[in-house]
This record gives sequence, structure tokens and C-alpha cells, in this order.
Amino acid sequence: MKKPLIVLTGPTAVGKTKLSIALAKAVNGEIISADSMQVYRHMDIGSAKITPEEMDGVPHHLVDVLEQQKILTLFFFSRWQKMPWTKFITKGGFRSRVGGTGFYIQSVTKDIDFTSSDQDEHYRSELEELAEQKGPAFLHDMLAKVDPKSAKDIHENNVKRVIRALEFYKQNGTRISEHNEEQKEHTSPYALAYFVLNAPRPLLYERIDTRVDEMLKKGLTEEVKKLRELGCHRGMVSMQGLGYKEILDWMDGKYSYEEAVRVLKRDTRHFAKRQLTWFRREGEVTWVDKITLITMTAGSFPTCFLYAGKRESSMPNKIKKEK
Repeated sequence: MKKPLIVLTGPTAVGKTKLSIALAKAVNGEIISADSMQVYRHMDIGSAKITPEEMDGVPHHLVDVLEQQKILTLFFFSRWQKMPWTKFITKGGFRSRVGGTGFYIQSVTKDIDFTSSDQDEHYRSELEELAEQKGPAFLHDMLAKVDPKSAKDIHENNVKRVIRALEFYKQNGTRISEHNEEQKEHTSPYALAYFVLNAPRPLLYERIDTRVDEMLKKGLTEEVKKLRELGCHRGMVSMQGLGYKEILDWMDGKYSYEEAVRVLKRDTRHFAKRQLTWFRREGEVTWVDKITLITMTAGSFPTCFLYAGKRESSMPNKIKKEK
């Protein structure tokens, strides 16, 4: 019998955290984060990391497990999630995976195999140095020459995925895009319930702008300064995350403070659009309307959550292209 797995995802700032806690409590579950930034220690504000208070007693995994100098790879992520869950299974609960990093989620739901290629730390370090010296666009151009499809699918600022694709090509002589297409044909090893939380664009963008403002009030600039004092620099994959690279640009004099904030809000909106594009390609997912959930009472949550789900084709608020 397949083990149950609930996936709750959606664009950044849509409001997954509170919903995930309610859902985990409703099914007696634990949460495995699929957020590529909350995995890093000391990067709390810019990643909008869940706090112990927000966890409200629900066990969380893959939060605060890596130092900034490390890279969260798909190999590490998929290997970690396949570890034995004896304690969890004996509780009779569900695994619930929450986050907005679609490729990480897919590596689990499709049981994609990344173990055929070992990690090449030397080559990876070379690529990180190139990113530091010549910028992410240079690495992205390298990828476009050997794997055009991956270059099309991966944004140039997603340095960790660009590096992984180049590393895979160097080690295997084949494109990671071809490997991934083959792996997508796999049947999920889980009894899967896959939900995508969404909101009308005006509400989502308002929430993004509010989140950025709150991060700055909480001390995002001070957090970046402390990370620099710890030896972190823009060549690190962790420092390429939204919020960190824009504040670094301000500190280095590339932008005024006001312009850095504007760019951060704009790029976060663009990131949300890319996330939604990814989730639309996932096929059998249930889209959940944020507005519907706001009107629900806590007691009716589990049943209403299921009934609120709707295929994207039937959603009244279709996401249109941003001008």
C-alpha cells in the first residue's frame, strides 16, 4: 500500500505557512519544507523562515540544516526525503510537504533519481567562482551552449540549478533536461494529494509588497550585513536568493536603497509568475482559491479544503501576463 503524501505549494507570499500548520494538525502530520532558502541557517528574514512560534508544535524538517557556504542540491534533497521515517509512520500520520520550489517537489512526487551522478565539488567550486567574477548570466550562457532546453527552463538567477545542469553534463556527457524528461514518466510512489494555493493577482502582489516591507522593518539589511561579516559573498548560491542579492547591490552602490526595494518587489512578482507557470505544467494538481479559504472556520477546514479545490481551467481568476 502506498504511503500518503500531501503536497501544499503555491506562489511566494500567498499564505502557505498558516494553512500548512492547520492541515498538518488536521491529519496528525509533520512538515518537510521544500523551500530552497529556509534550509539555510542565519538566513531568517530574507527567506521568510517559519518561526518556532508559527510552527505551533508541528515538527518541521529541512529547515535550518545547511550553512550558507553549502548548496542545497536535488541530490541532497531527494536523498534526504527517502530516509526511513519510522517515528513518523508509527504515529499513523501523514507526511506533508510545503514550499514553493517546484523542482524539489517534483523530485519527490515523481521519485526522480539523482543518484547516478556523484557530486563534483571541484568543478562546482570553479562554477561558483565564475558566477562571482562574471555574473550569473555568464554561467547561463555556458548552459545554453550545451543544454538549450535547460537554459530555457532555468532562470539565469537560479544559479544552483544552472550549476547542477552544467555539472551533470560534464559528468555524464548527456543533458540533464533529457534525464529529467525520462524521470517524469515515473509513477508516484505515494498516495498523493497535491494542492496549489493561489490568489487573484492584485491580492498576491499586494501580499508580496507587504512582505518585502515587513522584511525590511524586521531588519533585512542588518541580516545581510551580519552574513557578510560571517564571510558570505554574492558568489555563494545562498546569497543569490531574493532579498539578499538586491540588498547586496545596494550595499555595493549599484542601486539606491529605494531602487533596491523596487527591484526586489518587482523580481519577487516575476518569481511568483514563474512558480505558477511551473505548477500549471504539473497536471493532476488541485488548485485552491485563497479567497475561499479566508471565509472558512477552523472547525470546517479539512472538509472545506478538499471541496474548495478546483482545476485551474475552472478558476475564474486566471493569471494573465504581467506587462
